[in-house]
Amino acid sequence: MICQAKRPVLYTGGGIIISDAYPDLLQLAELTQIPVTSTLLGLGGFPGTHPLFMGMLGMHGTWTANMAITDSDLIIAVGARFDDRVTGKISEFAPHAEIIHIDIDPSSISKNVKVDLPIVGDARDILQKLVQETVELQKAGHKPQTKEWLEQIEAWKREHPLKYNQGGLLKPQFVVEEIYRITKGEAIITTEVGQNQMWAAQFYKFAHPRSFISSGGLGTMGFGFPAAIGAQMAYPDRTVIDIAGDGSFQMNIQELATAVQYRLPVKIAILNNHFLGMVRQWQQLFYNKRYSFTCLSCAPDFVKVAEAYGAVGLRAEKPEEVGAVIEQALAIKNPVVMDFQVDPEENVAPMVPAGAALKGMILV
Repeated sequence: MICQAKRPVLYTGGGIIISDAYPDLLQLAELTQIPVTSTLLGLGGFPGTHPLFMGMLGMHGTWTANMAITDSDLIIAVGARFDDRVTGKISEFAPHAEIIHIDIDPSSISKNVKVDLPIVGDARDILQKLVQETVELQKAGHKPQTKEWLEQIEAWKREHPLKYNQGGLLKPQFVVEEIYRITKGEAIITTEVGQNQMWAAQFYKFAHPRSFISSGGLGTMGFGFPAAIGAQMAYPDRTVIDIAGDGSFQMNIQELATAVQYRLPVKIAILNNHFLGMVRQWQQLFYNKRYSFTCLSCAPDFVKVAEAYGAVGLRAEKPEEVGAVIEQALAIKNPVVMDFQVDPEENVAPMVPAGAALKGMILV
């Protein structure tokens, strides 16, 4: 099936990371020259800067990944579960594709999307065997002819990259890009839930497995800060940053006491838009800006809160202040809360509306 495909896609999930299958995934993708897309929890399972990587797919996935899935003639799904945030409208998901589904859990196969070839087992074991089989087939002259497909992928990347308009206001995407630039992509990033989570997934290019820690489908506001504390305890010499929203951070803000007590140099980067941002985005786009219970106009001064706990508080309000704040925070060997005052009505884009097909992305 792989050798006969003209427009194949490797669709990978968290199972790649859980099974330590990422070296085998890289080898398979490079052998076959098949482009790769990842779920949220699969980020880091394939190098984020690799030419074959298309970024995340789904509701807030890249234009390239979503269009590739839509036009694909073969999907090789590994360690992923075809959840609703990935598939969009199921009846229009990958309408031209045969589907191979590799997963350790038989109950996940054909649960949401009917597959043509189920393979039940550990992702690492199966990918290693698949690599061996691919090598033998290539020796016999059989390999996917993906040159034209990869040219189309590159055209989509050029025409519809992830982007934003900086303007005069500080944009949250710019903050994430600066965190990536200054940490050289080597930080452990945790996230809360909402816009902060999606911007981190989109604009931080994860090079390594287990460098992105998020609650995924559980959707747990308040997850990121305690997760960052745990990651910092496990890796005391690594840079650990919780990319947070002002709503989510307040769910477990009291854990500043824990970070301070144990002198953990964890950093919190609050993308402070004074809203419950993702809910506000839906209210803007689908409910005529009827902002019901999403405005956080009475949120605390996070710099003062940090100082009250004995941590360090820093603030940036302009783009030119962001880099210096991040560098100052990273130089401090104690907990630091960075309060980035970002555009209050910036949206996560692209976005696939609920119930729409992946090709129905809106560029908000």
